[in-house]
Amino acid sequence: MSQRRVLGIDAGQSGIKVRTAAASGGDLVSPGIRTGEPLLPQLAAVVAETVERTGAPVDVVVAGVSGLTDGNADAGAMLELTRSAGVRGVVLAHDSTTSFLGALGDRAGAVVAAGTGVVTLAVGAETTARVDGWGWIMGDAGSGYWIGREALDAVMRAYDGRGPTTELTAAVSALWPDLSQAYMSLQADPDRVRLVASFAAVVARAAAGGDAVAQDISVRAAHELAQSVRAAIAQVRTAEETFAVCALGGVFGSAPLLEAFTADLHARDDSVRLVDPLGVGIDGVMALADLDDTHPLSLATHRAGVI
Repeated sequence: MSQRRVLGIDAGQSGIKVRTAAASGGDLVSPGIRTGEPLLPQLAAVVAETVERTGAPVDVVVAGVSGLTDGNADAGAMLELTRSAGVRGVVLAHDSTTSFLGALGDRAGAVVAAGTGVVTLAVGAETTARVDGWGWIMGDAGSGYWIGREALDAVMRAYDGRGPTTELTAAVSALWPDLSQAYMSLQADPDRVRLVASFAAVVARAAAGGDAVAQDISVRAAHELAQSVRAAIAQVRTAEETFAVCALGGVFGSAPLLEAFTADLHARDDSVRLVDPLGVGIDGVMALADLDDTHPLSLATHRAGVI
């Protein structure tokens, strides 16, 4: 790492991690980004709060952000919002980029990061390809939200007599004793995306316990995730090279899902191999500050000021 004083932000929907060289006791943690509000003021507030808490001077802010789009990836505007904190340079990237760097460094491969949402990024010798990460309405297949949504669907099918009984019903009924009114409560909940995604943990436990419905959801989620990996690699592969794959995020904490994902991935392509990650997202955020301009991922970053 260079001598610049770098403040790194790993901003997700479930939480934000912040790292500075001066912070003692590990990374700082704060609530996740609010997707219904402007992004850059939220990131600027994190910078200001971190500087105030740590007293650490900052030269460069580097952020990996869940759901970052070209429309809100204005590094110049972010620089203006943080100049008062002493910031002279800003680098912004989608969290798929920083997740990749944290997991595999600057080598070729693919990373699938599955939490509340999911995104897959493959990097080849010259190009990159992102698959999914299109949000809970249009995509995020195999994500925590997707799994939770499938769980709720299964519970209501069982309630109606349209589907098999499942242990998942008990967890949903504990939250909404009158299942006939559950949909109204859920639709009115401003935190409904995270609430739906929270049922992914319920599915993981039920699947491990032998519930057939939960196991089926887990296998289908695993297939969606493996399919995204294959699609991403196909777009960057230029030869019969071996691709390392890392699976990150809370969704893969489910043993049945991880087992199904690994089997699906390896059964269809001998040149793809699941490996353990080198680090986590915040490690990738810090690495982004020193990413070589010639690396394929440099095209996926947004920069302003003195880096």
